[in-house]
Amino acid sequence: MKDYNLDKRRLVIAGVAITIVAVYIVRLFMLQITSDDYKKSADSNAFLKKIEYPSRGVISDRNGKLLVYNQPAYDIMVVMNEAKDRLDTLDFCQSLNITKEEFDHRMETIKDRGKNPGYSRFTQQIFMSQLSDKDFSVFQEKMFRFPGFYVQKRSIRQYQQSIAAHVLGDVAEVSPADIEEDDYYQPGDYIGKLGVERSYEKELRGEKGMQILLRDAHGRVQGHYQNGKFDRRPVPGKNLTLSIDAELQALGERLMEGKIGSIVAIEPSTGEVLCMVSSPSYDPRMMVGRQRSKSHLLLSHNVWKPLLNRSIMGMYPPGSTFKTTQGLTFMTEGIIHPTHTAYPCGHGFNYKGLHVGCHGHASPLPLVPALSTSCNGYFCWGLYYMIGAKSKYGSVVNAMNTWRDYMVSMGFGYKLGIDLPGEKRGMIPNGEYYDGRYHGSWNGLTVISIAIGQGEVTATPLQIANLGATIANRGWYCVPHVVKKIQGEKLDTTFTRRHYSKASRAAYDYVVAGMRASATGGTCHELSRYNFVACGKTGTAQNRGHDHSVFMGFAPMDKPQIAVAVYVENGGWGATYGVPIGGLIMEKYINGKLSESSMKKADEFQHRHIAYGTTSR
Repeated sequence: MKDYNLDKRRLVIAGVAITIVAVYIVRLFMLQITSDDYKKSADSNAFLKKIEYPSRGVISDRNGKLLVYNQPAYDIMVVMNEAKDRLDTLDFCQSLNITKEEFDHRMETIKDRGKNPGYSRFTQQIFMSQLSDKDFSVFQEKMFRFPGFYVQKRSIRQYQQSIAAHVLGDVAEVSPADIEEDDYYQPGDYIGKLGVERSYEKELRGEKGMQILLRDAHGRVQGHYQNGKFDRRPVPGKNLTLSIDAELQALGERLMEGKIGSIVAIEPSTGEVLCMVSSPSYDPRMMVGRQRSKSHLLLSHNVWKPLLNRSIMGMYPPGSTFKTTQGLTFMTEGIIHPTHTAYPCGHGFNYKGLHVGCHGHASPLPLVPALSTSCNGYFCWGLYYMIGAKSKYGSVVNAMNTWRDYMVSMGFGYKLGIDLPGEKRGMIPNGEYYDGRYHGSWNGLTVISIAIGQGEVTATPLQIANLGATIANRGWYCVPHVVKKIQGEKLDTTFTRRHYSKASRAAYDYVVAGMRASATGGTCHELSRYNFVACGKTGTAQNRGHDHSVFMGFAPMDKPQIAVAVYVENGGWGATYGVPIGGLIMEKYINGKLSESSMKKADEFQHRHIAYGTTSR
């Protein structure tokens, strides 16, 4: 008789055996085919892949003067899989001048995948960065005692002068976000954080190289794998030539000592930024090496905000420099005739109970003397008639949007696109903005202050300087940029293409005449002392405290080499700070030096500080 119980036991035993074999097969497949843990372990025992970092491109000014270069530094790297428990931690810490607590914290941070997402126990991880030559030499003598620890030669940035911190920027260790955004980077790498170091990071950084080294069973390096057949040499970063003139930049920073504001100078024919001063500033050498974090924290907590690049981030009322844009718009649109249209100014604009004040001068007057005397009444009347011209535009909204289009064509209301991170767009209102604000019930009187660069209108000093360059060119500009040349590359056409405004050439000729009249006998009369033909326009921008001092101008009049904007917070009249500082910048660039009297004036303004209350910042 057949024993079914025995047959069942055989089937169970066979099933168990088959299951065990299947599990082993699957596990072996996973270990040998799908998992690379053992391969990594084997490779890490046999090979040492040593990254070679390229030298970062150096940065020079427009005249070839070195601004930023590299200096050797050393990183201590660790392969966690090789770091043995028998490490003499006390000796190790003494060699690097750190405490046992610091050692433990660094080791834990390396293994924290939240802070170090690229962690692998088989690859080199950064333990300590940017050792000096002195510290490195002490460690190098004892390195054979510390298995798993290696030295990686790197470089750190050094600065020839303590100028142009906001333009140059700085370099620091990559963040997890940087690594996630670009797989070129791994923990411990460095990246440009601000200025041209950030915006030209890919050009400056170069390409990493790699050495594949063979090791014996004791981890000792025996030489290059296959005589270096698979090694890859690093490719150095590309050098940058800035459009900045280092001497002009240094002068600008001297003149702005003890003041809050900005100076921006542009070469009109190219859009190249000749100097960009933001005050207060800081010494870029503070942001180098292991002291960077401490310095950055200190600067970020400074009440005067020295990290803020006011040249491209400060959004200010442009004040009376904006009257040039109004004259261009009103004349091109046929609202005024430059010689036949004369508006009254009874110490300001007065209509239907609304008063916008102005200083005393002849009245009525046409466009050119209105610009030279900086008449508020003239430009308020022009805006009032333009916004109210329903037969021409159909509605106040259409009139306002036409006005807005002129401002945008002159470089206001949007980012100009300079090759620096963090640029702000400023504010140019349109008809829909005022419709929403005033629920459809508004007219030219409601918004009259925008005619004189007040009210809702704001602009960056860069935009005001670009206005000067556009007027100097009689109607066009190139996007301002701080990099003149990239080694082995052509400059992006973004910075060489001309942008034309909506205003007519004839309108520009009259505005230039008005700015020249201002320099010979108007609000910019101090410019007449120079041996070149300068044109200028002052601005006194209203503020809750003392007014801001503003200047915009260019020189020479017929073959312009430089356009300048000066903005001094709480500096009062435009002629108090703006014009003298702007004139000195023009003279230095055009003549290559300051006259003896101008050198005395520069010393005077360097030491003329404005008392700011800490609560105002």
